[in-house]
Amino acid sequence: MEFRLAERMGSIKASEIRELLKLTEQPDIISFAGGLPAPELFPVEEFKIISSEVIEKEGREALQYTTTEGFKPLRKIIAEQRMKASGVNVSEDNIFITSGSQQGLDFSGRIFLDKNDVVICESPSYLGALNAFKAYMPKFIEIPMDNDGMIIEDLELALKNNPNVKFIYTIPDFQNPSGKTLSLERRKRMVELSEKYNVPIIEDNPYGELRFEGERLPSVKSFDRAGSVIYLGTFSKTFCPGLRLGWVCAENNILSKYILVKQGADLQSSTISQRETALFMERYNLDEHIEKIKSVYRKRRDLMIKMMEKEFPDNCTFTYPQGGLFTWVTLEEGQNAAEILEIALKDKVAFVPGGSFFPNGGHKNHFRLNYSSSSEEQIIEGIKRLGKVLKSI
Repeated sequence: MEFRLAERMGSIKASEIRELLKLTEQPDIISFAGGLPAPELFPVEEFKIISSEVIEKEGREALQYTTTEGFKPLRKIIAEQRMKASGVNVSEDNIFITSGSQQGLDFSGRIFLDKNDVVICESPSYLGALNAFKAYMPKFIEIPMDNDGMIIEDLELALKNNPNVKFIYTIPDFQNPSGKTLSLERRKRMVELSEKYNVPIIEDNPYGELRFEGERLPSVKSFDRAGSVIYLGTFSKTFCPGLRLGWVCAENNILSKYILVKQGADLQSSTISQRETALFMERYNLDEHIEKIKSVYRKRRDLMIKMMEKEFPDNCTFTYPQGGLFTWVTLEEGQNAAEILEIALKDKVAFVPGGSFFPNGGHKNHFRLNYSSSSEEQIIEGIKRLGKVLKSI
């Protein structure tokens, strides 16, 4: 039976990454496709202790509803630990718990976007965010990047020429998919432009704590004096993605809108996950855990880059990320990474073609590689296979 669906459903397509992950569940495929953290680094033993203690001491409360804003002790920890480390001084009243930062992206679209409104984003940009925003049928203006991130002169021109821009979406640290980082000076200028043109910034920052070398840059929100930056954070990349916990940090006037939207969506995020996470943060040092993650990911990045330099043809270029989970490969003009993937899958190696990361289409000669979730042996063998495929086309 055919039903009459909402017009927005015409703009929503299955996530290319999620569809690829179904293929890569086959045990003989080496997958560089997902943005998965390394499961062997999850603090399983510690979490057993924490989970038992929460049930034993707080079981009735942990299995009950909680406030829409989220468990206050967890919000306080986020404000005092995670936000302070990014250069932002706020209280728990500026923190709102979401079911992963993906929910924060969806809510951002729901709060700000009407049909044909404009979203400004980096080119390329995170596929999950683009899909979340597309449900509200906006138009996208893509701003090109160089090695210092979004080119600010192009951003200002877009703001000047498009009065119906609703927000600027940016991933400033080790951007997904490119691995690039927005420079300090450009962070300051972005906030200045946001205030000048009265356009908010959605700062999506899942990777900022995963810097492998050099000094961590202060977040875009750390330069916010007018309340124009809405910060989305998550525990998915630095702790455990299965908990599905993220947060929004914003001024109270806008945070209240996110709370209203969540009340209509799912009422609240998991009470027990929030209490478990809060107790873990009180009992253990998350920064020490993150250092372990960084040590492993740094080695895997170095190995992947080394193998790519050795195995890939000279007509391929790729980024050298200083942190995060991804490197971005550029092929010669005219080559189609989606077609190359079909060949690569026959050789049991997978990646994400780059076309879907560009909301307005084109740019098919790119693909994204993830190094965080593969063993060193898989990286060596997988890049050898992929290099062989690239040299054959």
